[in-house]
Formats: sequence, C-alpha cells, structure tokens
Amino acid sequence: MNEFIIHIIEQGGYFGIAFLMLIENVFPPIPSEVIMGLGGVAVSRGTMSFWPLLLAGTIGSTLGNYVWFLIGDKWGYQRLRPLIDRWGRWLTLEWRDVKQASRFFRRHGQWVVFFLRFSPLLRTMISLPAGLAHMRHGAFLVYTFAGSAVWNALLILGGHWLARYFEESKHWLDWLVIGAIALGVVAYLWRVLTWKPRKRG
Repeated sequence: MNEFIIHIIEQGGYFGIAFLMLIENVFPPIPSEVIMGLGGVAVSRGTMSFWPLLLAGTIGSTLGNYVWFLIGDKWGYQRLRPLIDRWGRWLTLEWRDVKQASRFFRRHGQWVVFFLRFSPLLRTMISLPAGLAHMRHGAFLVYTFAGSAVWNALLILGGHWLARYFEESKHWLDWLVIGAIALGVVAYLWRVLTWKPRKRG
C-alpha cells in the first residue's frame, strides 16, 4: 500500500503533490498527513527534494484554503446560508457551525488563521469565517502559507524519520497508512449517515 501511494506521489511529482494538497483542503480524500508524510519517505529515498516538496505542498494547501476563503468573501452570509442549509449533510456542516467559527475568528483575531493550520479539524474550516469577515486577501495568504509551511515541514521530517525504519516496519506502516485513510472515510460516512440538522437559528 505504501509503495503504491509513494509511486503515485513520485510519478505525479511536485505538481501532483500540490494538486493533492489543494484537493485535500477543499474536500479531503487522503489526509495531508499521509501525502506529506510519504513525501518525506520519497525525500529519504532521494527521489524528491525537501524544499521543492515543501513549496509544492504549501502552495497546494494555501490554494485549497483560499477556495473556502473566496467562497466566504464573495458570497457573504446571505448567499452562503441557503447552500449550507441544502448541502450541509454532505459537507458535514451546518449554519450554526459557521456562526460559531465566525465568532471564534472575531474574538481571537487574524492570527488564528496561522495557528489553526496545526489543527487537523479546524485548519480548513477557519478559512470560511475569515472570508466572511472580509479579511485582507494578502494577510490571509501570508498567514495560511506560513502556518501550512511549518505544518508540512513537520510532516515531511516525520516521514523522513520513519523512512529509516521503513524496511523493518514496512508491514506496520502499511496498516498505519490504510488506517489513516480508512479512519477519515469512516468518520465522514458516520457524520453523513447520522446527520440530524439542528433547528434554524
């Protein structure tokens, strides 16, 4: 399994990494921890280089988050709410979540865009209220790029470190990667199947 994913990453190159990270931040099919972690394994093998990999992954992360930012910034509350109300089940998101995230953003300021890049659950969601608050585009991109760069660097270094034990623990790493992907899919399906929208408010 690891070999298969690493082969895809290596064949796609840095543009493939950027694309996967963009998609992961819009609608996550494969967690960024897997993408960048296995990218770190490729670095340890010499088939990829650290800095181009970090740049590609960070650009992809930034663009993916910018999509949600633009949705909030261009559509605004009035146009966005009908979309959330209609497609909330599939987005596993409801309007109350958006309002709570917006209050959190206003309370803690623009720096949360940087610090929440280290949160697996909130790093993408905070982009929407940042857009709804009409945060300056340049500031959003800088904070997002900086936070994503730190997070992706840690993932690459973690993958590079694990690669030293790759051959000895290949079996366990296979199950770790499969488990990470399966956990994400199961969590999403669980939220969709058990979705019970709260009353409008």
